[in-house]
Amino acid sequence: MRHMNVAAVQMISVPEVEANLVAAQRGIEAAVAQGAELVLLPEYFGTLGASLAARQAAYENDGDGVQQHFLSETARTHRIYVIGGCVPIRASSQKSSAQNTRARSACLAYGPDGKRLARYDKIHLFKFAQGEESYDEAQLIEAGDVSASVAFEAPCGKVALSICYDVRFPELYRRFGEVTLMVVPAAFTATTGQAHWEILLRARAIENQCYVLAAGQGGRHPNGRETYGHSMLIDPWGQIVSCLPQGEGVVIGVVDPARIDEVRRWLPALQHRRL
Repeated sequence: MRHMNVAAVQMISVPEVEANLVAAQRGIEAAVAQGAELVLLPEYFGTLGASLAARQAAYENDGDGVQQHFLSETARTHRIYVIGGCVPIRASSQKSSAQNTRARSACLAYGPDGKRLARYDKIHLFKFAQGEESYDEAQLIEAGDVSASVAFEAPCGKVALSICYDVRFPELYRRFGEVTLMVVPAAFTATTGQAHWEILLRARAIENQCYVLAAGQGGRHPNGRETYGHSMLIDPWGQIVSCLPQGEGVVIGVVDPARIDEVRRWLPALQHRRL
């Protein structure tokens, strides 16, 4: 294993897929220019805030679609690892356009040759209501298999996949065992993000003694939704290496397996587990 330069692209996605892919490309190119070898895009990078009909029109079949093609071609062109925060993959039960109502929220990882390395379908679906603010992902999203924990191998070591609301459920991350990097693409609301985002991310890094790379949506979207941003890279001691509070941009830093070894020597907590 060796150290790797990794980056999180922070976006303010709009309903139109093509416009978002242009913005994602801009962020990826900025990350590559700074030496990034692995780039993470946020949750809903392809479309956010669209009408029901527009959201359903953006659903893709597994292995075929404009967002998946973009991720594959971008990884191949730049010879990097690209992780798409989530792509709405049509649920296998949806056999016709008349039934095209539900999708799975899939985090997809591609290697430098453009081939897909891993697919993780979001297990925990966000639901929140406070005053006039209300969200319920289960209305359109089908939850992934609860027995699934998905990771892939990169030059720095094992990279574990999760999405947004998953970060509140530490048992998912424990399933991965010893890993080098956990990724958390997200679209945290401003309300929940201000209260819990940094705390949860740092906790996952500390308790698993690994790096955590989080890519967020970060601003006010055309439909009025406000997302928290604060994309960041956190080291295995829980220290924030880099953070972007709001707006479009890139967070970049180094994932160093030697730093993980050092922290685990100082405090061999993973060896002390009893449950």
